[in-house]
Amino acid sequence: MKVSIRRRLGLAMASALAVATFGFVAAASAASSVTVYYQRPSGWTTVNIHYAPYGGSWTPVPGVAMQPACTGWLSRTIDLGDAAGLQVVFNNGSGVWDNNNGADYRLGTGDVTVAAGRPGTGNPCATPTPSPSGSPTATPTPTSTPGTPTGSPLGGDPREDTIYFVMTARFNDGDSANNRGGSQHVKSGNAANGDPMFRGDFEGLIDKLDYIKGLGFSAIWITPVVLNRSDYDYHGYHGWDFYRIDGRLETAGNTYQDLIDKAHAKGIKIYQDVVYNHSSRWGAKGLFTPTVYGVRDSQWSWYYDQPNAGFAYDGLTVEPTSGRSYYNGDIWSTTEPVGNTCLNWGRPTGGRSAEGYTLYNCQWPSPTSGMFPAEYYHRCWIGNWEGEDARSCWTHEDLADLNTESAVVQSHLINAYNRYIDMGVDGFRVDTAVHIPRNTWNRRFLPAIRQHAIATHGDKGRDFYVFGEVAAFVHDKWNRGSVNHSAQFFTWKERREYSADDIRAAAEQFEYENLMGPGNQPTSTNAFLDGNTYHEPDHSRFSGMNVIDMRMHMNFGEAGNAFHNGRDSDDSYNDATYNAVYVDSHDYGPNKSSVRYAGGTDAWAENMSLMWTFRGIPTLYYGSEIEFQAGRPIDCGPSCPLATTGRAYFGDHLAGSVTATDFGVVASASGAVATTLAQPLVKHVQRLNQIRRAIPALQKGQYSTEGISGTMAFKRRFTAGGVDSFALVALSGTATFTGIPNGTYVDAVTGDTRTVGDGTLTAAASGKGNLRVYVLSLPGNPAPGRIGTAGPYLR
Repeated sequence: MKVSIRRRLGLAMASALAVATFGFVAAASAASSVTVYYQRPSGWTTVNIHYAPYGGSWTPVPGVAMQPACTGWLSRTIDLGDAAGLQVVFNNGSGVWDNNNGADYRLGTGDVTVAAGRPGTGNPCATPTPSPSGSPTATPTPTSTPGTPTGSPLGGDPREDTIYFVMTARFNDGDSANNRGGSQHVKSGNAANGDPMFRGDFEGLIDKLDYIKGLGFSAIWITPVVLNRSDYDYHGYHGWDFYRIDGRLETAGNTYQDLIDKAHAKGIKIYQDVVYNHSSRWGAKGLFTPTVYGVRDSQWSWYYDQPNAGFAYDGLTVEPTSGRSYYNGDIWSTTEPVGNTCLNWGRPTGGRSAEGYTLYNCQWPSPTSGMFPAEYYHRCWIGNWEGEDARSCWTHEDLADLNTESAVVQSHLINAYNRYIDMGVDGFRVDTAVHIPRNTWNRRFLPAIRQHAIATHGDKGRDFYVFGEVAAFVHDKWNRGSVNHSAQFFTWKERREYSADDIRAAAEQFEYENLMGPGNQPTSTNAFLDGNTYHEPDHSRFSGMNVIDMRMHMNFGEAGNAFHNGRDSDDSYNDATYNAVYVDSHDYGPNKSSVRYAGGTDAWAENMSLMWTFRGIPTLYYGSEIEFQAGRPIDCGPSCPLATTGRAYFGDHLAGSVTATDFGVVASASGAVATTLAQPLVKHVQRLNQIRRAIPALQKGQYSTEGISGTMAFKRRFTAGGVDSFALVALSGTATFTGIPNGTYVDAVTGDTRTVGDGTLTAAASGKGNLRVYVLSLPGNPAPGRIGTAGPYLR
């Protein structure tokens, strides 16, 4: 309890410690006050602040009540007299204290914050004010602005869903008025195809929610929605204003909030892609924005937009003469700006651009240029992808690596993403999670996400699904022996204490865990049956982050390889049943292929059959249901037209109307979308979704291969409350199951019924992509029988 610190030190000593440690002046020159903002912890309905101005007395226990300030935050303004700060602790009025681990919080004057055990400065409920170009500010931008729309997540176990992944700007165009091509529009070849990089939008996605539901998906993972400003940023990963939705995705009546609400009305969740690791090369609005050298001469006038006094970049405004989207006119200068820290400002480097143009120092942001203050950004390039610098340096010139161990950066990001939690999104897919130390995730970001989700949405907030991209592009269980860069590593809490300073703690953790090595990492049985019995999983050591199953992804060139490699890794995740599983994505195909999956329709069907019945959450990249762009390069940047890549515009295949009456059930369709819905893999994924939704064991069950013969065969069971679901699964061949419970089994694919009296059942699923799912009828849990109609693979 906090009062022990006060009794132990005494008021005079505590005041002296504050002066010595934090540099507070003992006697302020004038009266001062402080407004303390406190982020409400989960489960606290009452919050009291118990405090003592430096040199003054403590309030009587339990202190004074704090008042609501904005969503998730409470505040209290305190008159400090001549004191330069105060000591603070908080409690819930029922004996539970937040006392900074026994050290009390020591705060200054003005607006200060305490969130997730971390003090900061600024008003989290105020409208953000951008910092001057090239000038950092320590004032955090808000948790939510006044009038910010709010929604409610759907809640429920995320394993009950399947995920459809769309690149919003490339999926379907609802309104061409917000389309933008950028300065690379002609050069890239997109103009010749009438295909601006920003083409799809939320309106187009809303228009095709029934298409996605008709496929059977109950969750949509969308690319980042924050305002971007790099020149080829349709994908959303070059965030610049983390507090603003990119206007190229919104239209009147079809905002991001509208998408969330309309998807929820159809029973579909929204998983938002988020980036904590980096901003755009131009920094982050409200945190730090560098000024770069630019000159509109005969060589560079095509690149540098006209400067416009008072212009604030919005991604939409176009130059009146050329019609080109404003891009960088507000962040360059020929004259060296006051306070410039970039070396050799404007001097020729001696190099030439690809066009043969003269290159100048400070022309583009760089970590080693001196442009970026260390408090906000890391200032080095990655030299070793399995080394510590892979977590603390830039990966690419247009990804400015945020100093995520900085309290100000942490506050900026936490408060930004709280806004989207407020809007009712159902989860976050975390980009480049591996480039932030696990210790920082576990100390700062993951607790902040969970705390805010629960404080805002109660029990539904407890179901907020976080799954991270830990890109280990190897076939090994552990990424070249480096545990710190392996996907499963991020699913665990820390097992020892590190220094209070986050930068030092990150280095300590890296060294400690690498020395421990793969053989000394924690293991789990959470994904595995005990014989035929489901057991209560132990999530006490779960970090709060689930992950994309990178090892299965790397091996999905052939379903059997993915299955066996997945099994081999599952004891090293906290709970592999929560893994997001996909074949390919907007970045890579299997085996780090640079092209979209092109293994053939039968192989795609087999991969899907495995994903929909094995542990984990099936995830499908848009268009894969018709082998869209199979064999095409997934991404080639601005050097070729998007239409020739795996990120091509999909809307032409969705033209027309479609109405879904249930998940996997289409009532009517016309136009091009009707042709799309008639494709064999579409029929396959529709039925797989119907089967998976009807059998809890396939969604949430633990599994075992004990006593089973067959190339890809396993048994799964889920038992909780009144649900007991037990299923035998055989893919693309014959399998024999021994030592199973006796009783009546019914195949969900054919309706075949078997009575087992000797603990043995043989299932035959002939043909690649075919499947048998024999479900045991149990008291109160009858087998569902045949689900759906025979299709090209499930027959």
